[in-house]
Amino acid sequence: MASGPMSIGSPSMENLVPPPPPANGEEPKHGGFTRFEIELEFVQSLANPQYLNHLASRKYLSEPAFVNYLAYLQYWTRPPYLKYLTYPGPTLKHLELLQQERFRQDIINPELVNRLVEEGLRTSVEHHREG
Repeated sequence: MASGPMSIGSPSMENLVPPPPPANGEEPKHGGFTRFEIELEFVQSLANPQYLNHLASRKYLSEPAFVNYLAYLQYWTRPPYLKYLTYPGPTLKHLELLQQERFRQDIINPELVNRLVEEGLRTSVEHHREG
């Protein structure tokens, strides 16, 4: 796979274990960041529909290694990782949708991107109204 947002050398990720949540800071650094920090930053970027469209336009969403990486990221849906997400609603919704081939194909459509953006804005307004 070409280098990209998260280049994965091997298409098989079954044996890859999620990084431990932050503890003592002894985890090796990659470019100054821990694997946990890098994966957290990436999974949170999935909350942005325009970024999903960018990934689709660059053909990442059709690459088996990248699709496997998206499946691997499902560990963010469970404790203890879930509590670190800033925007768990859209992040987890889009991560779930990205598991579906049809969504990975359809997100290239600007109309779908706009619908997801509008839906996110409505949800945000409703959340602030209730709070």
